[in-house]
Amino acid sequence: MRKVALFLLLCSFTKAWAQPEIKPYGALPSAAQLKWQKLEYYMFIHFGPNTFTDKEWGHGDEDPKVFNPTQLDARQWARTAKNAGMKGIIITAKHHDGFCLWPSEYSKHTVRESAWKNGKGDVLAELSAACKEYGLLFGVYLSPWDRNHPAYGTPEYNQIFANQLKEAHTKYGDVFEQWFDGANGEGPNGKKQVYDWPLFEGTVTKIHPNVIFFSDAGPGCRWIGNEDGFAGTTMWSTLNRKEFAPGMSGIQAKLNKGQEDGTDWVPGEADVSIRPGWFYSPSTDDKVKTLPWLLDIYYGSVGRNANLLLNVPVDRRGLIHKNDSLRLMELRKVLDESFKTNLAVRARTSATNTRPLSPLTSAAYLTDNNPNTYWATAEGQLQGVITLSFEKAVTFNRVELQEFIALGQRVKAFSVSVLDGKEYREIANETTIGYKRILRLPNTTTKSVRISILDAKASPVISEVKLFRAPELLADPVIKRDKAGMVTITSASTDPVFYYTLNGTEPTTASARFTQAFSFPQSGTIKAKAFIEGGKKSGATVTTTFDLAPASWTSEAAKAIDGDPRSFWVSKEGSAYPQEVLVDMGTATKVSGFTYTPRERGGIIYTYEFYLSQDGKSWGSPVAKGSFANILNSPVKQTVKLSQAAQARYFKLVAIAPADEKETRAAVAEVGVF
Repeated sequence: MRKVALFLLLCSFTKAWAQPEIKPYGALPSAAQLKWQKLEYYMFIHFGPNTFTDKEWGHGDEDPKVFNPTQLDARQWARTAKNAGMKGIIITAKHHDGFCLWPSEYSKHTVRESAWKNGKGDVLAELSAACKEYGLLFGVYLSPWDRNHPAYGTPEYNQIFANQLKEAHTKYGDVFEQWFDGANGEGPNGKKQVYDWPLFEGTVTKIHPNVIFFSDAGPGCRWIGNEDGFAGTTMWSTLNRKEFAPGMSGIQAKLNKGQEDGTDWVPGEADVSIRPGWFYSPSTDDKVKTLPWLLDIYYGSVGRNANLLLNVPVDRRGLIHKNDSLRLMELRKVLDESFKTNLAVRARTSATNTRPLSPLTSAAYLTDNNPNTYWATAEGQLQGVITLSFEKAVTFNRVELQEFIALGQRVKAFSVSVLDGKEYREIANETTIGYKRILRLPNTTTKSVRISILDAKASPVISEVKLFRAPELLADPVIKRDKAGMVTITSASTDPVFYYTLNGTEPTTASARFTQAFSFPQSGTIKAKAFIEGGKKSGATVTTTFDLAPASWTSEAAKAIDGDPRSFWVSKEGSAYPQEVLVDMGTATKVSGFTYTPRERGGIIYTYEFYLSQDGKSWGSPVAKGSFANILNSPVKQTVKLSQAAQARYFKLVAIAPADEKETRAAVAEVGVF
């Protein structure tokens, strides 16, 4: 009897240990997609005739001899990418102009016809070899649109393009990603092409079965819906692919956040350029994105369950410009410092609703720095609380979470709370996690952190919970006011706190702290300063002077009084000087002067007259007249103080003569009074 009882007991334990197997949920990533997701960050290179013609989209009729880099060094590109912490390089092997960076047998518009190396060069060969040398993956962008090829727009062209794909995938070793642009315009014969996507993908897959295809619709990964580098704050890796196609319009919002119940696993890739344009231009040498801007992009892509493809254009020498390289190294340094020390490994980890009797789903796995282990709740249990308890208080400002996506993306909502005294205080409330979610938070000191899974599509499976203290970055405050007179203070960095004054004095930590938008409808000056590290470090004082807020003003030239200098009023086509902008301020107001903000290009006023009126009918003589010195070369905000302040309900700015004699129209970005 004892043996029977023991046997039954052993059987029950065996059954119990077998129960916790977690069933996959929904669309799942392939092995290749899992490998791709772990890359996180890699380089895009736009290079070709556009580099030398200062164009973004070439017309295809450019002389191929214009492509002639004098110092091309693909090893420098690869070395830069490697030192920046990137995992690969994707290059525009063929852009819309049809120019091929390799000597294609199916085009007469290639490096073979260029002046570079007397037509004997091959950019793809040099770059693929450099990537191999530096341990980087190699990828290619080929646009099916060809504004040069005479066969474009005919049935024969699809096979020609497929042949070019075959060349790019057979001669240069492994290719990890095939990037397809959705653009489809006219070729040299004025015709458009009906692309044969099954042919294109099939051609590549026969050679590289594990390649990741990028397009609006995947199937390997998808466009994020913008070229700014930001995924949605809610970001699903799933899509209903049948609803999408490359080049389809009106799909950006869906691509940006994915589809919660998507039938296909198509993760997001955020592409953005380090400069304003995709191709190199000497005019953008001083316009490389700032470090805080690039950090925003990193957290808005990698930190939101997407990979980051950062474009770094090669210059006319054939090198990555030093300004771009230095900024990449600055970014690498900050990221390394930010994620150097995982504070969560010091914690004692516990969790509620843990899957019972499972040695594979322990809360201890959450801080083991192994993405292949995980914690999970019991089958059907969609909520759970993870608690990190510390013997000594820790200070952190980053929270990193990862789902075990091999079993599907599940979490719909979560929050982060910290022990504050005797109670927990919520410091973040978000939606999806996916492969990786990184939250940027203010410095927070506590002895206990709770991660609450609030909702999920199936039992949540979390592989990693990490806490970091990233170095705080200073950035000058930006003071803005809307038409209604509401003021906001922000900066390129999310780290600083801002203190401000309204009386002209220097801001200190004893001044008013900016916490929310405040009303400032009057004319006057606001000074603000950014502080980090608990007020120990501060930046420069920023001073902004405002006119009266145009909250109740009316004018036919509405865009000239909307509080936004990016918009503008321009006189009608065919009109001639003088031109005028008349404004009704709604009530009688004391006016001491006026300001004029010109449009950056075109319609800039040089000679002016300024009038005041009580009734909008009787204007009398101008209260100010003159000219804006050097405004054509320096189109910045102009301030004119009246010799004597006056009461008026109406004012008008009359443009007497343009700054450019050829102009017939006048433009005003903003006009105001103080």
